Amino acid sequence: MSLLNQKTIKKPVTFSGIGLHSGKPSKICVKPSSPDTGIVFKRIDKKENNLIYPNFMNVSNTALNTTISNSNGVKVSTIEHLMGALFGIGIDNALIEIDNEEVPILDGSAKIFIKEILTTGLELSGKPIKIIKINKKIEFKKGEKFISIEPSKLSLDIDFELKYNNKIIGNQRNKKNVYEDDLTEIFDSRTFCLYEDIEMIKKNGLAKGGSLDNAVVVKGEEVLNPEGLRNSKEFVNHKILDCIGDLYTCGYRMIASINCSQGGHYLTNSLLREVFNNKDNFSIIEIQERTLPHTLINRSLLRSIA
Repeated sequence: MSLLNQKTIKKPVTFSGIGLHSGKPSKICVKPSSPDTGIVFKRIDKKENNLIYPNFMNVSNTALNTTISNSNGVKVSTIEHLMGALFGIGIDNALIEIDNEEVPILDGSAKIFIKEILTTGLELSGKPIKIIKINKKIEFKKGEKFISIEPSKLSLDIDFELKYNNKIIGNQRNKKNVYEDDLTEIFDSRTFCLYEDIEMIKKNGLAKGGSLDNAVVVKGEEVLNPEGLRNSKEFVNHKILDCIGDLYTCGYRMIASINCSQGGHYLTNSLLREVFNNKDNFSIIEIQERTLPHTLINRSLLRSIA
């Protein structure tokens, strides 16, 4: 059976913690699901209208996280790190039961999601995967910030740039081939903020559960976390993780080349809306090994499974 067939998790795995923005305790259980069902969130604290699909059209908020909502206003927020983990591992189908409005932040990265899901293992189905192939270059700009997507032959390349006045963060840039490169540092990189922004963020009703246990905080020329940074490009690497998670709201893995400067959840979601607004911009292809001998899953993670 081909690794290019659809995959789900082999058995349920549970994660518990606090919501970064809500400050509320939360538990999720990632469960196996049948082929062609995709990723689905289920609010088990609600008896009705409790299914929410992580589709870019269902994204209802992009302020410091990605929030999805259904037509009845039932929402799940901060889905991006979990979605990035599922994308990277190559999970096509999963039911995610959640008992509150926000996915637990854990350590602020995708590291724990990746570790526990790989420990549980994957189940291969008999159905081939589908991918999105980008046919035309599309750009989206907001002031000095921009993001673009264009055709690529067999890879998903993300070239991301950060520009901060802060000396610790500064200008950082990294480029990754999502299906070929070692993404350990991407998945391990934590969410971050400037110390001087915390008061305003909290005034806006966000980051109620934030702490040095789940976010990197930079004050002047100092990282306040006692352990310091996990890698030299942790700030831009976390942005790439967010980008991967947000891209997965298109429903499939993707073949494309992405270039982004100073972007975030809003820019990525806006780009996806532009792309899928015109059917000429993309193709949906069913992948079979005889026609495309490429895993379309990150190979370093496949080595972990083996």
